[in-house]
Amino acid sequence: MTTIISQQSNSESMLVKTLRGGVLTALFAGFFTLLMTAGTIGTDGLTPTSAAAQQGYEEIKPAQNTTDQENVEVLEFFWFGCPHCFAFEPSIDDWAANIPENTVFIREAPPLNPSWETHSQAFYASEILGISEKFVPAMFNAIHKEKKRMRKPSDIAKLAATFGVEEKAFTDAMKSFGVQTRMNRAMQLARGAGITGVPSLTVNGKYRISSGSAGSHEGMIAAINQTVATEKKAMGLE
Repeated sequence: MTTIISQQSNSESMLVKTLRGGVLTALFAGFFTLLMTAGTIGTDGLTPTSAAAQQGYEEIKPAQNTTDQENVEVLEFFWFGCPHCFAFEPSIDDWAANIPENTVFIREAPPLNPSWETHSQAFYASEILGISEKFVPAMFNAIHKEKKRMRKPSDIAKLAATFGVEEKAFTDAMKSFGVQTRMNRAMQLARGAGITGVPSLTVNGKYRISSGSAGSHEGMIAAINQTVATEKKAMGLE
């Protein structure tokens, strides 16, 4: 899983340098107690409950709104440059090809790291121009099989041109207001769901699934199916 980790400032200074005897013992005892109890403390749904962790998902608190109120919504958050996302592609593609009834699958490519922005622009440009179905696997293959960096818009546009889109039209779309709007929305969705790495998925804005919570690609798919079934029942779709 590709994870984004923020670094804290190193400006904090040590308040106490030397502790002796009973003070040191008390400090260690208190610290040990804190470690033992920390696992039971949640932080706005970002830490899975033990029950949720056993099922392969984490509950999102508060739950996020979805765009489709009539169906169960499954969102996948990914980045073209992520080797873990590439490895997950066969599993999620197979699932999407046999998607359950009353379920919608949507991909999102938020630039969680500024270095991802060009790839995010490329994905949303391919959606706007109607070539994403062919462009997504081609982009993944170019990066991970053919070992091309695909960082320059001009190189990405050449790939898009193989699907009938003029290169200038593609680079213009990458810089368009429509693409920027979609990227902004993707970032809002990711932040609201507590997404810190990819690949990750959310189900109906209530459950977050990743390799960290599910343990494997197979576990991720199983968690998707379980939470989709739960939501379908809750919505009266079964």
